Amino acid sequence: WIDTGKPIDMLEANNRVLAEIEHKVEGYVDRDSKIDHLVTIERGAEIINSVIRGPAIIGEDTRIVNSYVGPFTSIFHHTLVEDSEIEHSIVLDHSRIVGIPSRIEDSIIGRDVEITYSPIKPKAYKMTLGDHSRVGLL
Repeated sequence: WIDTGKPIDMLEANNRVLAEIEHKVEGYVDRDSKIDHLVTIERGAEIINSVIRGPAIIGEDTRIVNSYVGPFTSIFHHTLVEDSEIEHSIVLDHSRIVGIPSRIEDSIIGRDVEITYSPIKPKAYKMTLGDHSRVGLL
C-alpha cells in the first residue's frame, strides 16, 4: 500500500503498476519506431518514428511522434507527444507535449495540459501540473 498524497508517491505507485503490465500492442507502430521491454499500446494509439522503452503504457488514441518515452511512464488517452522526450512520468488525458528540447522526468501532468517550446531553455524540467493547465516552457 502506498499513500499517493504526494507526487513522489504517485510516481512510485505508477512504477509498481507498470512493473506488472503485459506486453500488448493494439495500436499502430510504424517500422521506424522501436518498442523495448514491457509496453502496452492501446487501441487507436499511433507510434511514429519514436522509441518506447518499457515498462510503459500508451493510452487509446494517443499519438507519439518523433519522440522518446522512457521507462515507468504512463500516458493516458487522447494525448500527443511530439518532438519531445519523457520518462518516469504520468501524463493524463487530452494533454499535448510538443517540441520540448530537454527530457521531462519525474513529472505528473494533469488533464488537458499543453506544454510547448519557448526559445529560452533550462536544461531540465520537473513539474506537477493540475488539470486544464497551460505551460510555455522557457
